Amino acid sequence: MIASIVAVGYILGRLDVLGRNGREVLSRLSFYVATPALLFDILSTADLSVLVSAPLLVSALSMLVVAALFVAVGLLRRWGVARTTMGALCASYVNAGNLGIPISAYVLGDASLVAPVLLFQLLVLGPIGLTVLDVNRSEPGGRTGPLRILTTPLRNPVVIGCLAGVAVAASGWSPPEPFMEPFELVGSISVPAVLLAFGISLHGSPLPFRGPEKAAVGLAVLLKCLVQPAAAWAVGVFAFGLSGAELFAVVVLAALPTAQNMYTYSLRYGAAETMTREIVLLSTLLTLPVLVGIAFLLG
Repeated sequence: MIASIVAVGYILGRLDVLGRNGREVLSRLSFYVATPALLFDILSTADLSVLVSAPLLVSALSMLVVAALFVAVGLLRRWGVARTTMGALCASYVNAGNLGIPISAYVLGDASLVAPVLLFQLLVLGPIGLTVLDVNRSEPGGRTGPLRILTTPLRNPVVIGCLAGVAVAASGWSPPEPFMEPFELVGSISVPAVLLAFGISLHGSPLPFRGPEKAAVGLAVLLKCLVQPAAAWAVGVFAFGLSGAELFAVVVLAALPTAQNMYTYSLRYGAAETMTREIVLLSTLLTLPVLVGIAFLLG
């Protein structure tokens, strides 16, 4: 399904159906309207108790490990704040929605297993990365006051959608169906818009892993596809004593590819667009062989 929507986007780009700014319009629609609505809809009914579970801690630590590794290399190679931040997000932020839910349901046998990962990314990892990108974009010289840094998330539509959803979930209020229907309807545009924009971007693009970004792309793909699952296994076994199906689940979820909405973020902030596109594409292509290897070793 995902590949077919991306293919439609590629055809739209090839035929120039949406014009020169079609990709940007779809990206902005997703970032400013559809994605905040979708996140509010998801989080308003979420079970926040999963945020204190052992599997979540394993997943969170594995994400933080690979993000920190990319940041360390980015600082040494002087890749800049924007590229380093996007690379760290791409290396750690898994496709918990589009691929995580079906894989949890059909491979792991329980769709709810992906919920902790999804919540951690929406409430912690994503807002941190977006705040860094916001601050870097507004103050290139890095001279930003502490008040502006603290309030930056409150000006980001994606973060606002997350916080509003969490507030509703924490309050215990169940919004009436007529109230939620517009959020469900508008939110349903988010994923197709991102995939179509990604497909449009592929038209006329050079083959991946050939341009000046290849070092960053190679590092992020390596961290995402191999290091993050290995880190999840090591943390799960040695720090939390996980085994069997529980260990298998956290490793499989860690092996999911980079989420497509990272490309939306890169377009929104003008940060490493080519690098992000290639990481999303390559990590998605490598998902199947990586999952087969995990099943062979742990299944």
